[in-house]
Amino acid sequence: MSLQVENLEHNMAKLTIEVPAEDVEKALQAAYLKQRKQINLPGFRKGKVPRQMIEKMYGPEVFYDEAANKMIPEAYSKAYDECELELVSQPQIDVVQLEKGKPFIFTAEVAVKPEVTLGEYKGLTVDKVSTRVTAKEVDEEIEKERERNARTVDVTDRAVEDKDQVTLDFEGFVDGEAFEGGKGEDYPLTIGSGSFIPGFEEQLIGAEIDKETEVKVTFPEDYQAKELAGKEAVFKCTVHSIKAKEMPELDDEFASEVSECETLDDYKAEVKKNIKERKEREGKEQKENQAVDKAIENAQMDIPEAMIDMQVRQMADDFARRIQQQGLSVEQYFQFTGMTEEKMMEELKPQAEKRIKTRLVLEAVVKAENIEVSDERLEEELQKMAESYQMEVDKLKEFMGENEKNQMKEDIAVQEAVTLIAEAAVEA
Repeated sequence: MSLQVENLEHNMAKLTIEVPAEDVEKALQAAYLKQRKQINLPGFRKGKVPRQMIEKMYGPEVFYDEAANKMIPEAYSKAYDECELELVSQPQIDVVQLEKGKPFIFTAEVAVKPEVTLGEYKGLTVDKVSTRVTAKEVDEEIEKERERNARTVDVTDRAVEDKDQVTLDFEGFVDGEAFEGGKGEDYPLTIGSGSFIPGFEEQLIGAEIDKETEVKVTFPEDYQAKELAGKEAVFKCTVHSIKAKEMPELDDEFASEVSECETLDDYKAEVKKNIKERKEREGKEQKENQAVDKAIENAQMDIPEAMIDMQVRQMADDFARRIQQQGLSVEQYFQFTGMTEEKMMEELKPQAEKRIKTRLVLEAVVKAENIEVSDERLEEELQKMAESYQMEVDKLKEFMGENEKNQMKEDIAVQEAVTLIAEAAVEA
């Protein structure tokens, strides 16, 4: 096999690959052996027709497609290993010559990893993020915990109040006539949830069990049922049951039940500490994202479209795997959401381009700063990974080859580049 490389515009390259005539003959013979069982000629048993007879009858081109399909992956794989360029997309194949007794020649147009010209990436200005925790935030967090620990009780001695869970019968009328889809029986509804059209739930406040209540509403102009859009309606409603959340008392007993604290004051201090730690984590992440985004803005690179297309495809495949794990096929997802493959690909493009730019810039910073990851540092990360999977680190290493370990080193180096950029940034 011989290889010629031609650099094209926008970080594309054309590989011209030539396969020797003797290899072409081997591929044609392999194609004949594979296809001969499907070919019948009078006077020959099925599968026993000589190749020369088949080629005479149908022409030598009869085996070309099969032979090309065998030769292209093998030859391209060798060319990929031999080529000194870093190729970053699937190849666009074009057959130049395929003829019996001659070399097989084809071209592969492919994207090349772009060079990055770094701009400023140290001393960048980012927004200052406050990690101050207010008493209101502590109270709100504790209130959420009370909500989570509330119990639901049946209410029989009062009318409906906000946030109650009710079951009701209802029927809607427009101009005195019942309309389709406007009737429900034993319907569960949480008052204030916004499940019904605006104004409906608020008018149920004060309704008594088993007593009919009229609710008057106006359907929104953009309501999905066009025949009801903008119309005034009256709903005749009867509440059959009321349930309310009974919140636990905010005292030392509550604090000890939901935490390791013995007193309410200690619990409040713990909640405040947890909120502060969360804000610090979020602030660190926000600072990193802002600093890296500015470093990307300051850098220059020419990303080939084929590289973006490949990233989009990888992201789409990852998405498909995730929803399949949830028991849903991509086709079902498209049906339920009205999304199409073409639309999804187009929507993924900006995110794909951002991912590529981020990685390229961070790799350029790794190179510029001579960031290297030692075997000891890799061992630390492997230990953390093993702990997260609850397995022995040596067992984890058995599943990893040198390529996986080298990839981990690259990822660690990139993360250290993020830390370097963020720590050098200035908060304003």
